[in-house]
Amino acid sequence: MSTNTLSKHDHHDTAHAEHGHHDTGATKVFGFWIYLMSDCILFATLFATYAVLVNGVADGPTGKEIFELPFVLVETFFLLFSSITYGMAMLAMNRGNKGQVNTWLGLTFLFGLGFICMEIYEFHHLIVEGYGPDRSAFLSGFFALVGTHGLHVTSGLVWILVMMIQVSRRGLTPTNQTRLMCLSLFWHFLDVVWICVFTVVYLLGAM
Repeated sequence: MSTNTLSKHDHHDTAHAEHGHHDTGATKVFGFWIYLMSDCILFATLFATYAVLVNGVADGPTGKEIFELPFVLVETFFLLFSSITYGMAMLAMNRGNKGQVNTWLGLTFLFGLGFICMEIYEFHHLIVEGYGPDRSAFLSGFFALVGTHGLHVTSGLVWILVMMIQVSRRGLTPTNQTRLMCLSLFWHFLDVVWICVFTVVYLLGAM
């Protein structure tokens, strides 16, 4: 077999492998979209539960009495900024710049960590004041909804750390790029959910 024939076969095999990985990556992203749809059902259920329980204060505090909008607004900006920095990480990924990807992921992690720390502080403050989830139906719904979102953000932070390690060790491989795309969907999804939480729980609750 001639050298040209071998070269053609090698090129065909490489192209076939790349096409196969592209198909696999697209399938994984599509599968992750399905997961996010199931998560939408979870949060829709929690929002519906909160809407039913919001007036069941049982002679306890209402949202207007316990919510501190300036504090929650800072929380919200932390999460909004983290979505911007993650978007910058994806732009760096498209340019093939591994260092910038990790830099932006690190900033995203810090913003997300700040959000979680503030949420933990808020929960601790409410419980110390005697306004825990066992105080009333309203507070049970509040802690369930906001707490579930916080657990998702915490999972996202762990995922970001794992991806920073993976990118540092293996670079921007097609597999890592697919994982970063899935994480991007997850992180922006949490941002959208939080905007709904901020509007429905905090803004309407403080009125």
